[in-house]
Amino acid sequence: MIQFDRLGYFLPQGYLFSNVNLQINKGDKVGLVGKNGAGKSTLLRILAGSTKPSDGQVHHPKSLKFGFLTQDIHIDSDKSVYDFLFYSNATLNEIRERLDEINNELTIRTDYEAESYLGLLDELSELNHRFQVLEGYQWEEKIKATLEGLGFSLIDQQKMIAQCSGGWKMRAELARILVNTPDILLLDEPTNHLDILSISWLEQYLQRFEGAVILISHDRLFLDNVSTRTLEISRQQIFDFPYAYSKYKELRAEEMERLEQAKKQQDKDIKHAEELIEKFRAKKNKAAFAQSLIKKLDKTERISVEKDQVAKLKLRFPLAVQPGKWVLEINQIGKSYDDRCLFKEVSITVGRGEKIALLGPNGVGKSTLLKAIMGSITHEGEVLQGHNVQISYFAQDQAEKLDPKLSIYDTVDLIAKGDLRRDLRSILGAFLFSGEDIDKKVGVLSGGERTRLALCCLLLSPSNFLILDEPTNHLDLQSKEVLKEALMHYEGTFIIVSHDREFVDGLSNRIWDIENQGVKIHHFELKEYLSYKTQKQPNSTEATPEKEVKKEKPAEEVSKPKIDKAQQKAQREIQQIEQQIEKQEQLLTEIENELGTIDYEDKNNYNTVLNRYEQEKAQLESLYKKWEEKSEAL
Repeated sequence: MIQFDRLGYFLPQGYLFSNVNLQINKGDKVGLVGKNGAGKSTLLRILAGSTKPSDGQVHHPKSLKFGFLTQDIHIDSDKSVYDFLFYSNATLNEIRERLDEINNELTIRTDYEAESYLGLLDELSELNHRFQVLEGYQWEEKIKATLEGLGFSLIDQQKMIAQCSGGWKMRAELARILVNTPDILLLDEPTNHLDILSISWLEQYLQRFEGAVILISHDRLFLDNVSTRTLEISRQQIFDFPYAYSKYKELRAEEMERLEQAKKQQDKDIKHAEELIEKFRAKKNKAAFAQSLIKKLDKTERISVEKDQVAKLKLRFPLAVQPGKWVLEINQIGKSYDDRCLFKEVSITVGRGEKIALLGPNGVGKSTLLKAIMGSITHEGEVLQGHNVQISYFAQDQAEKLDPKLSIYDTVDLIAKGDLRRDLRSILGAFLFSGEDIDKKVGVLSGGERTRLALCCLLLSPSNFLILDEPTNHLDLQSKEVLKEALMHYEGTFIIVSHDREFVDGLSNRIWDIENQGVKIHHFELKEYLSYKTQKQPNSTEATPEKEVKKEKPAEEVSKPKIDKAQQKAQREIQQIEQQIEKQEQLLTEIENELGTIDYEDKNNYNTVLNRYEQEKAQLESLYKKWEEKSEAL
């Protein structure tokens, strides 16, 4: 399907990867992993054809269709979300337009016997057959199922693309790619803006997908559930493992341990050889021996081990003073925007030490509830904090509150207290800031880098109550492990919003679920919660009756073909009858030729052929009559 032939990509600082020879086959589900900056996104761009490799080539059939989801999506469309998908297939658009033209022409023409009129009927039949083969008659159903799976309500589907946030535009682009069923899916962080239920839906879709999938993701569970093969970009090479992510990590750790032992032995041998060279190079009778050792060292391929300091790092959230038995009391709080009510009359008491995961689809009000608790927005009801409660709050826009004039190191140095000050460089390394990076000013950092720095600052702030809104965004797998480990050992209370199932799993002892404008508390594990939500009949407060949605659709959708299933069936039957007529006419011609050469003196043979001719002629007349009846009915 796809063949890498000595593939390489060079940057001024060196090769990301070189001399790569790999094959991707139909049905492969590949997880692409590696440290930030290793070249994962670059490899996907090379496959998609938007970036040219420095060396080598990528071979694949010209007809191969790629679906490429990038992190930097730019959608320039004046359509609604639904129409963005509906008109995304150029081939179906052309067929629909031509069908409309033919149907309109057939309604006004009366020259039924004309060759051009019959030609239109043939073209109509052919186009309908092609439309059916391309699943054009299931197109709307396919779009609706995909949009619903990715979290779009009926009202959301009618929103204009220009009015959507970046996250919802990403979902719309992902939906567009999926409904067009490419041969190979290239997905760069597809779960970044999806909620837990949408991620589960996408997992199931990719598991059933018959083509190849190559995906980059920082969601370990998603990788495990989708991929069956792992490609790791490391040390300018691409390593191929026929396993999902967790199994790959286990085997990779064993391999790294063997490499470390081999490197220690090699370093020892090299040191010994260098000592011998230094000892004998000045002696005439040993100079040749020293030279041979030098040549041997020059030819030695040095073992390189990429050390994983992050995985070994253990961080802990410092605990401030112990609070009272209850840390938070919510009394009858509610919040509405215009005519839309997110939640109302919510009353909950949070006890000391509770670990709460606040879950639910995007748009139900999770972040709004956290803002209400923090008092950063107006709301109905009251929120009371317990005795000695000290809250550290991580908002989704926390990164924007950092001082752009300070360096990365100075930012954390102002916050850290006690023993943590000695480990600042290691702590920054856990959040992907190392070497000279720590001297960068906050103002020049990317959005993702700022988010990681804000989370690092939170880690260093003493508290006894953490409120975290999507803390894992922009974190790689190793940094997530560090954060989860720190939260699991946190002695205080926390409320966390996250769509990363592997991160949330085993972290909480309560699940808050915003449902039907209230908060439902579950005491079971995440897997049970997901099973409960997927089996439960959807009950969206935004649901709009189907008839109302149809009325709101733009007038341009009138151009869709007005051919129902009964008409399709009739057209197929007419086409079959025409083929039978053609065969029957050919058969009669053959019998007529036989009658023209037969010996009339042979009465028995002549009568047999004549009787067969009359039977076949009657059969042909029956087909003509059947064709007329079907055509008139159509």
